[in-house]
Amino acid sequence: MLASEEDRERVVERVRGAVADGRLPLEELDGRLTRVHGARTPGELRSAAHGLPELGSVPPRFTAWSMWGGGRLDLTEARFAARETVIRAVVLWGGTGIVVPDDIDVEVRGFGLFGVFGGRGARRTGRPGAPRVVVKGIALFGAVVVKSKQEKR
Repeated sequence: MLASEEDRERVVERVRGAVADGRLPLEELDGRLTRVHGARTPGELRSAAHGLPELGSVPPRFTAWSMWGGGRLDLTEARFAARETVIRAVVLWGGTGIVVPDDIDVEVRGFGLFGVFGGRGARRTGRPGAPRVVVKGIALFGAVVVKSKQEKR
């Protein structure tokens, strides 16, 4: 299988980000970019990115807690590390707002006990092959509300 231009650009961003953060010396920039642009397979791209951190990727699973207060999780500019991301939202006497991009699959399935757990205006289906976000959990005397980027405006 050949590497796609999208994969190549992601690795270029990782290389440039590592130089900007001081994790990679400036002298190595040209050599790394040459390896990235010369890579034909995903394995060669992984080799060119060896030792570099992922930039701003949302992990495949994580938990968002809100207790006696509120929180907001804005995923509109997020890069998803996996095709499906599961967010477990747990709210106790507080609230969590989750803003998702307009072009992804979103599934909201949680339970509100003396509270609200729902997707207000969150898109249920995105474009074919789009990332999928599943929001599940519980809201006890609080709220978890998932909105699309469009509704945020």
